[in-house]
Amino acid sequence: MRGCLILFAAAVCAFAASSDKTETLEGKLVLSPGQPPVIATAGDKQVQLDGDASTRKILGDQRLNGFEVQAKGHFAAGKFLIDPIHTTALLVRKDGHLKMITYWCDVCSIRAYTPGLCVCCQKETTLDLIDPGTE
Repeated sequence: MRGCLILFAAAVCAFAASSDKTETLEGKLVLSPGQPPVIATAGDKQVQLDGDASTRKILGDQRLNGFEVQAKGHFAAGKFLIDPIHTTALLVRKDGHLKMITYWCDVCSIRAYTPGLCVCCQKETTLDLIDPGTE
């Protein structure tokens, strides 16, 4: 019995590892009110996006609607699950260059990685696309 459980556990781990293979998806980010966020890839295929809570906040930011994006993650349950936010798996293309999505408070000079109010003064942060590695 113990041997069967070990084999079962090994099979489950192997399946999980193979289904979580990181892929890169590129296309236009489409954010429509009341609809899940999608990426329109080449050939007008639309792929639904999801991710961790912080990534979902970014995917809800209408200021990013229409940007060309690059997302790293994997397909699961009919969606493309973007890797966790700390891996910088979601980038936008601006002026031909990939940029990291950040948010800036010009009052407090505080950078955030999700949209919303500044943690200090409570002013709405502005979208601030920066070169990766300069944060």
